[in-house]
Formats: sequence, structure tokens, C-alpha cells
Amino acid sequence: MKRIFAIALMLASLVSIGSAQASVWKQDRAHSQVKFSVIHMVLSEVTGGFKEFDVTLTQEKDDFSGSSLEATIKTASINTDNDMRDNHLRSDDFLNAEKFPVITFTSTSFEKTGENTYKIAGNLTLRDVTKPVMLDAKYLGQVTDGRGNQKVGFKATTSINRFDYGVRWNKTIEAGGLIASDKVDLTFLMELQKQK
Repeated sequence: MKRIFAIALMLASLVSIGSAQASVWKQDRAHSQVKFSVIHMVLSEVTGGFKEFDVTLTQEKDDFSGSSLEATIKTASINTDNDMRDNHLRSDDFLNAEKFPVITFTSTSFEKTGENTYKIAGNLTLRDVTKPVMLDAKYLGQVTDGRGNQKVGFKATTSINRFDYGVRWNKTIEAGGLIASDKVDLTFLMELQKQK
């Protein structure tokens, strides 16, 4: 009986040690951005972003390989510095922010591919449509700020076809091509703080 109890204690300690190794990081709201860009009328690029989002990175290893990433973006917070355009983007022609209030990303793998580069595979859900995407991520470094908070930086990019997610508003120009391209480039600029 004592032996069984000792084994149970040893297993419990191993589990606690394993769980203690995982570190949780959340975005520093003042120094993080979720940006997008779309080609307009085949000749210019319109950029914008989202003001409200939550990003959580759970680190399992020192080199961040095998980590998991979750992001939730509030669609109503879209901002392109043009109120008329922003209201159109919130409408059913695009995001339908009232019916679909969030965009989500959940990683399925987090692979280190170089000294400071990663491939983050995951599922992106937009307008209740879920598709696999791949983020190309770059590790920007780690520091401790003046208050003793540990910070880490990542930049991650991907491209999606908005038509795949039911964002099908479409008008063509006389010379050919779409007023707003089907391709949307997404950029996550993240300064993450380790949770205590």
C-alpha cells in the first residue's frame, strides 16, 4: 500500500512539473496590432485593422516549438480610418458584424523552421466558415521591461481568399478586375507578456 501511495505521489509530482513548464503569454494591447490589406481597383492598396482582439500563446518548450496559439478578433472593431467604408465592411456585404461578431484562429501545429522562423498551421473561422490556414511567423526577441514583465515579440502573416469565407461582395471596373480583390493579406504584430 505504501509503495502504491509513493508511486502515486511520484506521478502527481511529474504531472505538476510538466504543467509548470507551460508558460502563458497574452498580447500587450498597447503594442500589438491585427492588420489587413486589400488591393483596390487593381492599382492601390487599402490597409486597415481591428481595434479589439485577444491573443493567447501557450509555450511548451524554450524554443516555442510545439506551442499553441488562439486569437479572437471582434469584427465590429474594424477600422480603416474611413467611417463610410468601415460601416460597409461591418454590413452583410462583408463581415456582417451583427450576426458574426468574432473571427477566430486556433492553431493545430507550431513548427520551428529556422533560427527565428516558424510555420503556424491552424483553423481560421470567419462568418461561421472554418478553413485551414498557414501563418508564416518570425520571432523578434524577448526582453524584460522596467517593471519586471517578460515580453516576447512575433510577426505572423498569411493570405486568404475572402470568397472562401462567404465574403462575396463583388463589383468590377471598366478596365477589368475587382474593385476589392478577393485576396486579403493578414498581419499579426504581437508583443506578448508572460502571465504570472
